Amino acid sequence: MSFRIQPAAPARPNRCQLFGPGSNTKLFPKMAASAADVINLDLEDSVAPSDKDVARANVIEALNTLDWGNKYMSVRINGLDTPYWYRDVVDLLEQAGDRIDQIMIPKVGCAEDVYAVDALVTAIERAKGRTKPVSFEVIIESAAGIAHVEAIAASSPRMQAMSLGAADFAASMGMQTTGIGGTQENYYMLREGVKHWSDPWHWAQAAIVAACRTHGILPVDGPFGDFSDDEGYIAQAKRSATLGMVGKWAIHPKQIALANEVFTPSEEAVTEARDILAAMEQAKANGEGATVYKGRLVDIASIKQAEVIVAQAELIAAG
Repeated sequence: MSFRIQPAAPARPNRCQLFGPGSNTKLFPKMAASAADVINLDLEDSVAPSDKDVARANVIEALNTLDWGNKYMSVRINGLDTPYWYRDVVDLLEQAGDRIDQIMIPKVGCAEDVYAVDALVTAIERAKGRTKPVSFEVIIESAAGIAHVEAIAASSPRMQAMSLGAADFAASMGMQTTGIGGTQENYYMLREGVKHWSDPWHWAQAAIVAACRTHGILPVDGPFGDFSDDEGYIAQAKRSATLGMVGKWAIHPKQIALANEVFTPSEEAVTEARDILAAMEQAKANGEGATVYKGRLVDIASIKQAEVIVAQAELIAAG
């Protein structure tokens, strides 16, 4: 272990982030009643330029008037390369009250992007006397973003989460695909004449997880575009969970249950984790640094792995 201790990520459920366009108010009550842990009200890609002002007003009214329960409320603002983002921030923080928990910043390419939003947010909070600091989630959607991912993760104390935006990321990288997440037809290896498909997003996800875990923020998998393919969604979500991500976006209500299922540790996994911890406690009492559990060696590293699973389960149960 490094002398510099790895900070813990925020202790809150983040299994599913449900997105809905700010221009479609009919969706808001359904989103509030859903089983998603995080609600992302969108002012960016899902809103046409002509609807930006109306969508912003819709989101502010919804934050002020709807009962969102214990959901973590996030609003995706427009990108810093547009004329809309500063008004998004100003109006949200001056008019939306304390129900807004987080601002999601899209297409972040460097730490300075986060700094720019942070400076504006801080000025508004001080001017308005806001006592609840707003957190940030950023989306990595470009070659620059993944190249600067660690600096972005360390860019602000407001940082709480980071997601991979597959579609814009693919375009920025020049990837020959129109798919959003999942395996890609031409990304395969050939062995004895048989195709084997691998995951073209794996390396970017791993880089995001490493940066997030280094700086104590939540790594989140982004969208899966084909909402008719439940098996494909589950497969990608399971790969993401295995890599260390804590949740995934839902761009359709049917994906909420899929995300919650994958990112909630199963009863079997939690039971085994508790059994490992108990076995190691007994080994410690016997003056041993390792023991055997179900025919395999478990040691101090096994304790850390088991503790992650148990902590996840307890966090979700408490929420």
